[in-house]
Amino acid sequence: MFDKILIANRGEIALRVIRACREMGIGSVAVHSTADADAMHVRMADEAVCIGPPPGTDSYLSIPAIIAACEITGAQAIHPGYGFLSENANFVQIIEDHNLTFIGPTAEHIRTMGDKITAKDTMKALGVPCVPGSDGGVPTLVDAKRIGEEIGYPVIVKATAGGGGKGMKVAQTAADMESAFMTARAEGKSNFGNDEVYIEKYLTTPRHIEIQVFGDGKGRAVHLGERDCSLQRRHQKVFEEAPGPSISSEERAAIGRTCADAVAKIDYIGAGTIEFLYENGEFYFIEMNTRLQVEHPVTESIFGVDLVREQILVAAGQDMSFHQDELVINGHSIEVRINAERLPNFAPCPGKITQYHAPGGLGIRMDSALYDGYSIPPYYDSLIGKLIVHGRDRPEALARLNRALGELIVDGIDTTVPLFHALLQEPDVLSGGYNIHWLEHWLETNLGE
Repeated sequence: MFDKILIANRGEIALRVIRACREMGIGSVAVHSTADADAMHVRMADEAVCIGPPPGTDSYLSIPAIIAACEITGAQAIHPGYGFLSENANFVQIIEDHNLTFIGPTAEHIRTMGDKITAKDTMKALGVPCVPGSDGGVPTLVDAKRIGEEIGYPVIVKATAGGGGKGMKVAQTAADMESAFMTARAEGKSNFGNDEVYIEKYLTTPRHIEIQVFGDGKGRAVHLGERDCSLQRRHQKVFEEAPGPSISSEERAAIGRTCADAVAKIDYIGAGTIEFLYENGEFYFIEMNTRLQVEHPVTESIFGVDLVREQILVAAGQDMSFHQDELVINGHSIEVRINAERLPNFAPCPGKITQYHAPGGLGIRMDSALYDGYSIPPYYDSLIGKLIVHGRDRPEALARLNRALGELIVDGIDTTVPLFHALLQEPDVLSGGYNIHWLEHWLETNLGE
């Protein structure tokens, strides 16, 4: 087992990893920019190293600085959290070249799944159902129009290297294809340095369902059910729950087994999430995230497992602490992402926290790095906390979420908490009757976005 782990991240996810390390008796090293010198993850870690100025490109994305921090502190392994370098295959290769351990999948697996065309081809070969679309990249507008006619409109044009909602444009009709094709290519080039795009059928009322998988790197893998992440704004998740209110136990077992078998065949190691669009009882693969997800706590809640602990175990060459038949769902869990943003336009709202009080009580978990007097810097993602609730069933979880939101105090800045108060008054949310387009329509109607 490792003696010391460096966490190449910040905020609540860095705290999450530090806490797992402490429970396992492993020393933790925090890295931070000058803007984060007073951050909670820096205060909580056993050691801390400043790795650069505020911009992420000069600090949290600086591979030389992170490797140097390992050498200075003697850390033997690096946990990437999510975001930043968590899915950077080059980073993983450099870690291995320095005789360090990356707590996550191999560079090859990250590279394969990071390219959406390669990922789709790989999953299709492994028996995972995929959404109808182009066979590989689409080089010209002429090809795009031909494929659009073959698949049938509407279609979505996606940047091969895209992510976070960037490089994705819908063509409702053939007349829209030129604009969608050129815009997706331009966004792919400007955001990811790659203008290759592919085309898929655009499903009109799907849900976003993702399957949590976990492999030991030795040919054994399990699934930990699904999460429904259909409440999204501009392809960004805001509300996630497990199990999915629309998925039957038979569907869960079948798609879960398919996903676990697929990652076992490629000797996948660590946590991964296989994401699907789900419509009319059918699952369609869209991508695989080769890291811990922001919404992993809802899975932990219903299965009673610590996914970060398991990541560390298998990275150290040990076995997972559970088998598939031991993973039994207990109750229902919901997570809402709380951002430092000003409604109705969701404009970033950094600033000083004048008062912070986390909710408590049975079934409540608050993952946040906030504290009284903390100044949220303007340089990073606006996520400031995740409120996770657990109940015996979905109605109890919803009731606890409503209570916990009422207890939460974050003064000094604007947050997205009012959005969730409003959503919990909506019959479609209370019944689970929503799809990936529901929130966009609701925001347009209610906030004029």
